[in-house]
Amino acid sequence: MTPSPHPSAHHRPEFIARRLDEALALPGPVPVYGLTGLQGTGKSTLAADMARLGRERGLNVVVLSIDDFYLGRRERLALGRHVHPLLATRGPPGSHDLPLACEVLDGLRAGARVRLPRFDKIADRRLPPSRWPLSPVPDLVVFEGWFHKVPPEDEAALAAPLNALERMEDADGTWRRYCNEALGRYGPLWQRLDWLTWLRGPGFEVVPRWRWQQEETLQAAHPGRRAMSRPEVERFVLFFERVSRQALRSLPAIADRTIGLDADRRPIS
Repeated sequence: MTPSPHPSAHHRPEFIARRLDEALALPGPVPVYGLTGLQGTGKSTLAADMARLGRERGLNVVVLSIDDFYLGRRERLALGRHVHPLLATRGPPGSHDLPLACEVLDGLRAGARVRLPRFDKIADRRLPPSRWPLSPVPDLVVFEGWFHKVPPEDEAALAAPLNALERMEDADGTWRRYCNEALGRYGPLWQRLDWLTWLRGPGFEVVPRWRWQQEETLQAAHPGRRAMSRPEVERFVLFFERVSRQALRSLPAIADRTIGLDADRRPIS
């Protein structure tokens, strides 16, 4: 049996049912339900729970993640050479294949069976298309990710480094400006979302612990392969801090629904 994407995120059946009913009530033959939240909030688990409940009802719920659309390692290494070394690391805005994401969502919205890209996070590479699963004819698409619809910051906000990664490895701000400008290029992708639910955790301070728990789950699912160590995870989350804090500021006014979570990921609102 495949382990839960995040075993510490437990959702009550009625909570899952409300989210699925909310998604199925959206207009259009195949609605796209956006689900966003910072790293470790349990959005992957909720999306999987919605798909499971959909199957029990005889429906095909296709789950996609923004992580499925990371640029390949070769493309990111080229960005690292030509723009800034930090761009070789996957995750932040600017590290995704936006034309591919739009193409896949358009196919699903049209009710077609589509090959679904998959990314191997341990190997840090996108799987070849021959290994992409073929979707069923969809009734609903749940598209999850950590920065859906987050707008760019003002230029003045980029001047001062936010954390040790920015101070030590992006002193002149080239990397953070590139990522901030990239946020503006995601508009066509976000326009394909018919709804956005924002799972709002208590703050960025819980993200390192939550992200480490995700890595432990990933390692347990692949005992013969090496995932990130705790220090590597703690450095990795620094790549996401600036945009995560911008999400905490901006998404409550942008999302169609905001659901507050406590430190144990339990819905409190």
